[in-house]
Amino acid sequence: MKRTSHFIQKVSRIGLICLAGTGSAWVLLAGEEQWSDVSVPQARLPVPTGHPQLVSYQPLAEMGSSEQCLLMPASTSFFTAYALAQQSAPSRSSLSAAATRDHGDRPPRRVIHDTRPTFSAVAVDPVRGEVVVQDENLFQILVYDRLDHTPPQAAMTEPKRAIGGIKTKVEFNCGLYVDPRTGDIYSVSNDTVDTMVVFSRQAEGNVTPDRQLHTPHGTYGIAVDEENQELFLTVEHDSAVVVYRKMAAGEEAPLRLLQGNRTLLADPHGIAVDSERNLLFVANHGSVHDVSLDAGPTFSPPPKNFPLPRNMAIPGSGKLMPPSISVHARRASGNTPPLRVITGPNTQLNWPASLAVESARGEIFVANDGGNSILVFRVTGQGDVAPTRILKGPKTGISNPIGVSLDTQNNEMWVSNFSSHSVTVYPIAADGDTAPLRTIRAAPLGKKALGIGNPGGVAYDSKRKEILVPN
Repeated sequence: MKRTSHFIQKVSRIGLICLAGTGSAWVLLAGEEQWSDVSVPQARLPVPTGHPQLVSYQPLAEMGSSEQCLLMPASTSFFTAYALAQQSAPSRSSLSAAATRDHGDRPPRRVIHDTRPTFSAVAVDPVRGEVVVQDENLFQILVYDRLDHTPPQAAMTEPKRAIGGIKTKVEFNCGLYVDPRTGDIYSVSNDTVDTMVVFSRQAEGNVTPDRQLHTPHGTYGIAVDEENQELFLTVEHDSAVVVYRKMAAGEEAPLRLLQGNRTLLADPHGIAVDSERNLLFVANHGSVHDVSLDAGPTFSPPPKNFPLPRNMAIPGSGKLMPPSISVHARRASGNTPPLRVITGPNTQLNWPASLAVESARGEIFVANDGGNSILVFRVTGQGDVAPTRILKGPKTGISNPIGVSLDTQNNEMWVSNFSSHSVTVYPIAADGDTAPLRTIRAAPLGKKALGIGNPGGVAYDSKRKEILVPN
C-alpha cells in the first residue's frame, strides 16, 4: 500500500501499522472515533458536517523499498498485530548502528514492581522440619526451617534453599503439595506454562523438574489422596476438577473430569480430600458460565477428560454466584451435583482460596482471602451455616490469606499472607484475634506487598494522577 501525503483528522474503526526501515513499529489502534492532534488556525476551521473531512495535509518523504504499511481492522488484537508487524519488519542485523542507537531497545524511565517474594501457597513438612512457600511474585519456591522466626527488627529471614529460573517452569505458582513420604514438592502454575512440576527435596536453584505433567490451562489448587494414589486439580477458568494418577507425567490423560452446570463449580480455587469419609471439598469464588462443544469454533475437542475451555462458552450463560464450599463424593465425575454446599452470608466466605481438612477433628479450614480470616467449618456443614471458629484481627497478622496448611504432628496451622510478605503459624485450634506463634517474613515488618499479580492491563487517571492496575 502506498503511503498517502494527506492527513485525515478523524479515523473510524481502522487500525494502521507502518513499518519504517529502521525496524520501529508505530501502532495506531482506533476505536469508534479518534481525533488527531492537528493544529488548524481558527479562521480556517471547516464547517462541521458530521463526516470525516480533509482539514490539512503534510508532504511525507518517499518510502524506501523496505517500508510498507499494513491495513487491518481495529478489532485485531495487539498481539496479532504485533506478530504480523514482526513478520514484515527487517531483521535487527540489517539496521544501522545509528538507527539501533536512536530507535532500538531502551530502558523504561521507571518501573513499578515488588522486589520481595509474595507468598501464595504454603505446605508444611513436619517429617523434615521444613515449611515450603510459593513465591508468585518472583516465580520461585522457598524452603524455610519450620522453627524459623523473623524478629521484628530483622528485615527478613533467609530461606534454606530456593527453586526458580527458566528451567524450573515455575510461573504464577499458586498450588503446592509436599509428599509426606519422600518430601517431593509438587508445584502448580496457573496462567502460563500449563504444567505441574515435581522436584525432589534436594532440588535447588534453576534446575529441571524431576517430573512434569501437562495440565489444563488455568489450574489452581492441588490435593493428593495418598490412600488411593490420586491427584486432584481445580481448573479455575473452566470451573472444573480433573483427577490424575498421583504419579502421572507428560501427556497422560486425567482419570476423571468433574464439570458442568449441575456440579455448582464456579471459579474453583482451593481443594481438599477427606479420604476417611470419601469426600472432596472445593472452594468457589462464584463466577461461572456454561460450555458446549456446539458453542465454540470448529476444531477438535479437548484431550480426553480435559475440561471444555472458555472459548466454548454458551453466549449469555455467564453469571455470578455467591462464594461457596461445594462438597462432592471423592469419585464424582461428569456433570454430577454436589452432595451439599456451604454458602450464604452467615458463612462469611469471601474469595475462599486454599482449603485443608483435618479428618480426626472433622474440620475444614478455609483461607478466606477477601475476609482477611481463616474460617473453620464442620465437615458436615451445609447451607448458610456460621463457622465454628474464625481467626481474624490485628493481632493475628493475617492479611489476604491465600494458603493454609495443617501440621497435625505438632498441632499447628500455617497461613501464607499474600499482601504482607509473610507466613504465620498458630495453634491448630486458634480462634479470634490470636497472635501467631511464629512469623517468617521476606520483607521488613509492615512493608505491604504491591499486589501486582498478573495484571491484565493498565490505565492512567489524569484527574487524580493515579495508575490503575487490575489483577
